[in-house]
This record gives sequence, structure tokens and C-alpha cells, in this order.
Amino acid sequence: MASHHHSLLSFAALVTTFSIVLLCSFSLIEALNEGFSVDLIHRDSPKSPFYNPSETHSQRVAKALRRSINRVNSFKPTSSVSPNSLQTDIFSDSGEYLMKYFVGTPPVPILGVADTGSDLIWLQCKPCTECYNQTGPFFDPEKSTTYKRISCTSSQCESLDYTSCSKDRTSCQYSANYGDKSFSKGDLAVDTLTLNSTSSRPVPLPKTIIGCGLNNNLTSGVTGSGIVGLGGGPASLVSQLHSSIGGKFSYCLVPFIYSEDNTSSKLNFGSHAVVSGFGTVSTPLVLHKRPHTYYYLTLEAMSVGNKRLELSSSSASGGSKGNIIIDSGSTFTYFPAEFYSKFESAVAEEINFECIHDPSHLLGLCYNNSDDIDVPNITAHFSGADVKLNPTNAFWPITDELVCLAFRAGQLSFFGNVAQSNMLVGYDHVEKTVSFKPMDCTKL
Repeated sequence: MASHHHSLLSFAALVTTFSIVLLCSFSLIEALNEGFSVDLIHRDSPKSPFYNPSETHSQRVAKALRRSINRVNSFKPTSSVSPNSLQTDIFSDSGEYLMKYFVGTPPVPILGVADTGSDLIWLQCKPCTECYNQTGPFFDPEKSTTYKRISCTSSQCESLDYTSCSKDRTSCQYSANYGDKSFSKGDLAVDTLTLNSTSSRPVPLPKTIIGCGLNNNLTSGVTGSGIVGLGGGPASLVSQLHSSIGGKFSYCLVPFIYSEDNTSSKLNFGSHAVVSGFGTVSTPLVLHKRPHTYYYLTLEAMSVGNKRLELSSSSASGGSKGNIIIDSGSTFTYFPAEFYSKFESAVAEEINFECIHDPSHLLGLCYNNSDDIDVPNITAHFSGADVKLNPTNAFWPITDELVCLAFRAGQLSFFGNVAQSNMLVGYDHVEKTVSFKPMDCTKL
């Protein structure tokens, strides 16, 4: 019986491989000319592999908030063809977003954290010396016919900051370290990444640089396999696809309040990622020398009702070009303490209800949900782009009884994903802009 089962698995793998080979050339041509799309599943959707029906909304929010704080505290940004249209799966992990892709030949499904705040694409691999628990099996490079370790003398190895030579001087080793004590170490390699499409034709991306992690730790509690970097560095998925996608990607994030609906967020590449039309505003991307990972914008002011609050140059990270990082992995929006205090006061002045203390002491301005508060108009004034925030961008339901302002004080400024929800947010590496367009992301 075991032998029969094994032969069935082998046959299935053979059929999958054969299908991929047949579809490879057609899929690439189709993607180059027409583009393609896939649906994304929210972390807390009943369709998600991470759905936990026993968790309450309050528990999910508390976890997301603590992860957001840890993430922001971990940032150290001052340290040292025709456009291809792709759209791929993102799974939201209550503030983090997980992306489904396939790696190897035959293709193995992988869930990784899609992160605009990091670069390398890495996943947990066999034989793992020290790994964290994940929901799916580890990737076995020995079973992929397209997997190849990168030589330590290659330009691919030498161009990255976090690589070194193996002891036997034959292969390139990487060591990715994150501020929250997460890390991944292993072999730098190339393999075929495959992104799915709604037309059911997979699109293979041959010879994509990946990190095959043999010693890994993720402190955020995510049970996916590794990270898919969407940052600006040379090893990120965006940078590796640069020429074929015209340097463009975008996303549309479904608000957290729809987490238990069967709704999905979207991540788009190439011609599908163009953000244009009525309501679109654009602001320059500010490039910092190193690291190239983070996407910096210039926030000039915030408006609350008719009151405009200028970010002065004296505040910790305000008043100068590139003073805020736009980040899909940070849940809340963070301002320097002095400016945040003024902003919170301005919001409180506009709301004629009594404030309630957040029992977790993590958020500053909260109200009783049953009061049906009238949220004032709040606008983020980026350089050349006024981004109007909806009430769901500004206030978050912490519990059934409590809604809180989704902003916090921090050492650095971040424009987080709550503020970005229900917007099509497009990054253009060629024009060096970020564009925003109001959108009902549940209908995409």
C-alpha cells in the first residue's frame, strides 16, 4: 500500500512538472502582454490556514498591536520587456501580510511574510539545524531540479551586504538579522519562483535569488515560512523583477474589520500596478544612500478638521525630506512624541465625547464604540499629495466597546497599514513616486 501511495505521489509530481513545462513559455508571454491576477486570503478569514475560531477580536487586536510596537522599535534605518503584470496572494496576519508563492521544480507551495521593510526572499529549508515551527513542510532543495547554490565569487554574492563565503570557499552564505531578534542564515541560491493567476496558468520566474534558511527564528509568532522582501534593495522580489514589471508594484489592503469575511487583499506587479485616474495623488520617493530597503516619503503636515499641524524641523524626524517610512508591515502610524501630542489633542478637540483609557495602556485616545463618534476629517499632507483618511484609517475597534486612534508616538515616523487600508498604493521605482487612490479593496 505504501509503495502504491508513493507511486501515486511520484506520478502526481511528474504531471505537475510536465504541466509547468508546457505552460512556462505561454504563461510568460501571456503575463507580458495581458497580465494576470490572483485572489488574496485574509489571515483571519475562515478560508485561511491560520484561522483560529477560538480567538476573540480583542485578542487578535492585542497581538497585532504588540507586534506593531515590536516592529517599529526594531527599525534601525540609519545603520549601515513589455511591463509584466503579476498579482499574487497575500495573507494578512493581523497586521502582517502573508504571500503565497511556489518554489522549485516541481513547485512547492510556500507562505512568506510580504514585507516592504526588508529585501531578501528567504524560506525554511531542509536539513534545518535550528528552525521554528511552521504550518507547512520545509522546502527540500534536493528535490528541486532547478535549485542551484550561488558561488561565493559570483557578482550576486559580492553585491549583497549580508553575505560571506562558506568554509570550503565553494558557496555563498547569507545572514539576515532583524531588529526584533529575528534572523535567518543559510545558503544563497537561485530557483524558479512561481506565482499563481486567476486564469489558473502559473507564471514561473526562473533563476530568482532566494535564501535557503537552515538556521532561522521569527519572533513575531508568524507560522509562515520566511519572508518575501518587497523593499528597494537589490535582492528584493521587486528589484529582481524590475525590468519585466517596469519597476512598478501596488497593493490594496482590506480593512481589519473585514477580517472574518471571505475578502482578500491584493498585491499587483507591472501594468496591473499602475495607479491612475480620478482621485489619484502622487508624492516623491526619497532615496537614502544606505540601506536601500526602506521607502521614505516627506510628510509636511497633518490636518484635523480645519486645523493644519506642520511638522517642524526641530521634531525628531520631521520637517526634512524623507522624514517618514511607508511600511506595509507596521499596523499603526507613528509620529515623533512632540508632534503626536499635538495631533492627538487636535483630534480630541473635535470629538464631543468623553475619552476612555485603553486598558492595555498601549493607545492614547479611545472612546466608547456605542457613542457613535463623529470622526473629524483627517488628511496627511505629503509633498505634492494630500491623502484623506477615512474613519477606518484613523480609528480602530480595539474591542466591541472600544475604538482607539490608530496612531502612536515613536522615535521614528511610520505610515502604517491601517492608514493605508482601502487605498490602492502604488510604488514606481522608475518615476520614483508613491501614489494613492481611494478604493474599496473588498471589491477588487
